[in-house]
Amino acid sequence: MTITLSRRLMIVGMALALLLPAGAAMADKRDDAAVGFVQKMGDIALTELTGKNITGKEREGRVRELLRKNFDVNAIGRFALGKHWNTATEAQRKEYLSLFEDMIVRTYAQRFGEYAGQQFNVKSAKAISERDSIVNSQVVQKDGPPVAVDWRVRNNAGNLKVIDVFIENVSMAITQRSDFDAVIQRGGGKVEALLESLRQRKK
Repeated sequence: MTITLSRRLMIVGMALALLLPAGAAMADKRDDAAVGFVQKMGDIALTELTGKNITGKEREGRVRELLRKNFDVNAIGRFALGKHWNTATEAQRKEYLSLFEDMIVRTYAQRFGEYAGQQFNVKSAKAISERDSIVNSQVVQKDGPPVAVDWRVRNNAGNLKVIDVFIENVSMAITQRSDFDAVIQRGGGKVEALLESLRQRKK
């Protein structure tokens, strides 16, 4: 099944809003902590972001707070820029990271506003390195087949952050990096081309 980037972002947004417990069996305490982290993140999202009585600006502010607390946005953004990070100036890097966060915030805020009763189940977790675990989950849609959503959670001395999300085994970070690289290549290999594209999205 082919899922576009915008569709993947929608699924991630819905996943955050729909986390429901599903009795996962954990291999160790670290995996248990990763599942608890994702579950708590979803509980907060469902409580604070899906209400119909909050304004768009209020929702964006709450999404930004949730992202900064639970996602390593700068690390994800730097990865998404790939090799072009090394050629960007300090000023370009700073603006890019700000625009990248704004893009994610706007996209997720819109999806939370469209919440329509989908279900989301946390299923299990597995350590894949000394610091990283993959938390497996599934979005159950009313009008389509279930979609696998997996969260890569990094544990830095007890500080947990999401560093990637996989939709049907496709990395959001890698997909975003490919898309950004294409924009830069079309702009003559200049990071400024991507910055201008992100600026336009903000309008």
